Amino acid sequence: MTEDNQKRQIPASSEIEAGQSVAEDLNELMKVRREKLHELANQGIEPYGEKFQRTHYAADIIQHFEAMDGQPAVLAGRIMAKRVMGKASFANLQDSSGNIQIYVRLDELGPEEYACFEKLDIGDIIGCSGKVFRTRKGEITLHIDSYKILSKSLRPLPEKWHGLKDVDLRYRQRYVDLIVNPEVKQAFITRSKVVRSIRNYLDEKGFLEVETPMMHPIAGGASARPFTTYHNTLDMKLYMRIAPELYLKRLLVGGFDKVYEINRNFRNEGISTKHNPEFTTIELYQAYADYEVMMDLTEDLISQVAQEVLGTTTVEYEGVTLCLAKPWRRVPMLEIVKEYSGLDFTQLKDADAAYQAAKKLNLDIEPGASWGDILNVVFEEKVEDKLIQPTFIIDYPVDISPLAKRQKEQPELTYRFELFIYGREMANAFSELNDPIDQKGRFLAQVEKRNAGDDEAQMYDEDYIQALEYGMPPAGGLGIGIDRLVMLLTNSSSIRDVILFPLMRPRD
Repeated sequence: MTEDNQKRQIPASSEIEAGQSVAEDLNELMKVRREKLHELANQGIEPYGEKFQRTHYAADIIQHFEAMDGQPAVLAGRIMAKRVMGKASFANLQDSSGNIQIYVRLDELGPEEYACFEKLDIGDIIGCSGKVFRTRKGEITLHIDSYKILSKSLRPLPEKWHGLKDVDLRYRQRYVDLIVNPEVKQAFITRSKVVRSIRNYLDEKGFLEVETPMMHPIAGGASARPFTTYHNTLDMKLYMRIAPELYLKRLLVGGFDKVYEINRNFRNEGISTKHNPEFTTIELYQAYADYEVMMDLTEDLISQVAQEVLGTTTVEYEGVTLCLAKPWRRVPMLEIVKEYSGLDFTQLKDADAAYQAAKKLNLDIEPGASWGDILNVVFEEKVEDKLIQPTFIIDYPVDISPLAKRQKEQPELTYRFELFIYGREMANAFSELNDPIDQKGRFLAQVEKRNAGDDEAQMYDEDYIQALEYGMPPAGGLGIGIDRLVMLLTNSSSIRDVILFPLMRPRD
């Protein structure tokens, strides 16, 4: 261990307490750790080090032990366990790759260095150098000849055998969760691999990654309640992005054929195991394509990502085996609603007839709901949770699809699909509406809904209509929820398990 020439002036815990705010009540364990910090300062030892050059990670040594046996190595990491055995001590060192045992001896370090090592706490971060060997019990170990304190831990980690089990606390203190629950870190490594795999797939297909605004003068591209903000210089109200769709389609007007954005969206809605107010999606648009092309792309993309990241297209989720290998079932909404509810909406020709039939199923239908709204309510209540294996629900009603192209044969329906896996929506796509006159009429219908009190209805975007009037090629568009996809591939029951820092209500 090295010492600085100048002693660092650190007050004892009694002095710290004297100036401590009322909100910070140090417990006894923390007092002891602060006293140790004070002792280090008095010895001229810097407890918060600077740059440290390591040569290996724990996993490197363990995976390549035959080549590393007897060789020097320099590691850095956090002490997770320690056993003092008189003149020799063992500790468990954890770095970003895993854990490895370290071993020190009194006669090699010297009395002062060894005494300091004995006082190290669980959670302290150190750098150490030595040689690799295997103990008589078969444990791969670094026999260290020197070490340096890099960061003194002033708060004790959760109790060794129980870890951090309080779910609420795990989300609030993700940094502690990552330290004591290694499987949590693995979930986020998987998330990173999923995003990288999606990027690679689309890049190879000739898509161009772009960036569009996150602050919009008009909240559009989806039906959702937005967050609002304000720009002082421009003296204008702005909305946090609920979807990038309308900006991405402007790029199709401008001449790009294939674009995508991995984006963060913000929706001022409820919080649950499936919803977080800010979430990540991949949205892509392809000129001269349609929703069938998007279906092919969706099942190919997700199955390939699963194979690349997990090595299989068969995944276990909450005790259910799911097969992500293509092809997937494709079924019209009208057909599957009849299958599970018994209601034939092809015979229920208007909103009143649909309302009367739906009420017999004891469904909560809003007064004044349209035919398409009622069809969607029946689907959500009677069908959605039954869709366990990957299933494309196709041909959604116009009433709930303001940006999708209308079908010629059945003008009350659109060329739209949603993908469901394990009863959850995973993707949404359609043949894009590129008729500016029809689009204007859809926007005006949404405005009527807003005026009637629906604060999730879309706003009228005059500039987008103007863009369409210049001419947008026929196109297919697709959005996939990355958070939900990662939940599926990591067998995570809550969306908070795959978002590093989910929104939480303040404890105060």
